[in-house]
Amino acid sequence: MSLQPKVNILLVDDYPENLLALEGVLENLGQNLVRATSGAEALRHLLNQDFAVILLDVQMPEMDGFETATLIRQRERSRYTPIIFLTAFSSSDQMVFKGYSIGAVDYLFKPIDGEILKSKVAAFVELYQKSDQVQHQASQLAAMNAELQQREEMFRSLSVCCPVGIFLTNTNGVCTYTNPRWQAIYGMTYEQSLGDGWSQALHPLDREKVIADWYAVSTVGKDYRGEFRLLLSGGVERWVYAAASPMLGDSGDVTGYVGTVEDITERKQAQEERIQLIAEQAARQEAENANRLKDEFLATLSHELRTPLTSILGWAKLLRQRKLDELAIARALETIERNASVQAQLIEDILDVSRIMRGKLYLNLSPLNLVNIVTTAVENFRLEAEAKNLQLKTFISPPGTFLVSGDTKRLQQVMWNLLSNAVKFTPNGGNIQVRLSAREDQAEIYVIDTGSGISPEFMPHVFERFRQADGSMTRHHGGLGLGLAIARYLVEMHQGSIKAESQGTGQGATFIVKIPLLQSLDNINYQSGIDHILNSRQSSPPSQTNNHHTSEKVPEELLLQGLRVLVVDDDIDTRNFILTALQKSGAEVTAVDSSDSAFTVMQQLIPDVLVSDIGMPGQDGYSLIRQIRNLTPEQGGIIPAIALTGYVREEDINQALAAGFQMYIPKPVEPSILINSVAQLANSLCHSPDNSHTS
Repeated sequence: MSLQPKVNILLVDDYPENLLALEGVLENLGQNLVRATSGAEALRHLLNQDFAVILLDVQMPEMDGFETATLIRQRERSRYTPIIFLTAFSSSDQMVFKGYSIGAVDYLFKPIDGEILKSKVAAFVELYQKSDQVQHQASQLAAMNAELQQREEMFRSLSVCCPVGIFLTNTNGVCTYTNPRWQAIYGMTYEQSLGDGWSQALHPLDREKVIADWYAVSTVGKDYRGEFRLLLSGGVERWVYAAASPMLGDSGDVTGYVGTVEDITERKQAQEERIQLIAEQAARQEAENANRLKDEFLATLSHELRTPLTSILGWAKLLRQRKLDELAIARALETIERNASVQAQLIEDILDVSRIMRGKLYLNLSPLNLVNIVTTAVENFRLEAEAKNLQLKTFISPPGTFLVSGDTKRLQQVMWNLLSNAVKFTPNGGNIQVRLSAREDQAEIYVIDTGSGISPEFMPHVFERFRQADGSMTRHHGGLGLGLAIARYLVEMHQGSIKAESQGTGQGATFIVKIPLLQSLDNINYQSGIDHILNSRQSSPPSQTNNHHTSEKVPEELLLQGLRVLVVDDDIDTRNFILTALQKSGAEVTAVDSSDSAFTVMQQLIPDVLVSDIGMPGQDGYSLIRQIRNLTPEQGGIIPAIALTGYVREEDINQALAAGFQMYIPKPVEPSILINSVAQLANSLCHSPDNSHTS
């Protein structure tokens, strides 16, 4: 049961039966419902009460809802009270705009959906309650500030009249306050006493010991007691006795020190200057390290992006000269494709890190067999390992199924990153082992190599972002230093752990991944049941069709035979690529460069499938699909639509599907994926019982 007081909700309608109906809908909210049968009565209620929200009928005799709302807004106390207009008279834009122009927050037309009304009112009730809580907290804060100010004035009065010197420092020993007696003892003004100025008066012969004594107690949060000498201007020595105690925060951490100084003619000098120097040096060193890491990462990023770009542009220019033989052309195309894939992977790694830092990386969990993940990853690196004459072996013990709850794509990414590192850092003729085993309730994956190993100095930083053991320009291995950081995050998202082991440089490395196993499932035989299901899921690609009405397997060049496709993209190169790829599969393609042009085409010819970019000047892809979805089916309002875009965040995907696209494909896209996606969407829509579109 809520302990919050009830809030007022004003119901205004000249028909009592309408008020009764509104009360029936809203009574479950548990709030105070106030009735008014006219605008004048509503204004009288507002003289004595505040309301969380006002439900106001538009059509009322004498004073209609618009006039009433205008008067409500003229009163300072109700200037910002939410007003929801209720009417059955008209849904014209002119009336709606009039309502909003005089301060309405919403407009509902009768007959009113009770659930919608209740949810809207509940939202304003909650907002009102929260605002009330904020005001209450503000009042409490003001009272606390007043008390704090009073206490501060009391402290200052005591400090000024105190016969001993008083000082405050932060945790680094930097002085933040001194009283007049302290200033007299030190022979300084208030401004001179702040920061580390006081340490200038310490005697050179005592400075080292005083600093050591202070550092010894301040680093562990203990009291300080000491005698030391001051060397004032003109060579005058003065002994002082200083005592300081730590000030503790609410969590028990030391937030600073409060101390006193008595003139006993120059006691041993406190050591704040040295402590401050050490702190400044540490901060400077940390800043230098951070700048160095940033510069190294930017240099590495530039190198890793420019290197494949050099191959892509170079081979492209050679191809344009049309002087290459068939073998060289094939090599050029393979090189361009491979280096473009490298660039795409670099971008994907950076986007993954961005998702991780924003907390926007999600998993698509389902039961899966780790055996398939491990063996597939190993086979993907088989050719690369053979090229370096590496022995790449897999050991699974005991043989069988290792069932976990996981995201297939992301676990494959973990294995890819670990194996990529192993192959990259293992010299020709070396060995790499991948071992999968089970211990208690966890699956354990070992990736063991005989490569360059990890130095003890770098071991604590192995899984940090942007960190590489060799950040120099002469390093032998590429990469941005993101793979292991991403792998650690993905493993931890699977409730697992990952660690690295190495005997040192040149001694190889071992990476160990542990992921919880699923508990045994009753009445299911792992070998015959689960393996069969998992293998069939992971090895059976969706079938494509020829005429979009059969399940026969057909050549890709005939997959879109006779299919009319409308392509929308403002980038001419991308547009020509999509047009060419789809035409080669038999599609009849119309390609335009803007949403306006696409909508014009739709009015003349209704295509079978729409493939649209999202980020375009003027009207973007979201606006285009919403405009199309407002058309009737006969006008093309239910056309199957694919969003093809370089925006790849989770929120971008959700926004595209919510806007009306059935499918989402990130750029860059391979021709086969594009073609199969168009065919799959066209096939699924024409096989749908009601020919409706789903996302």
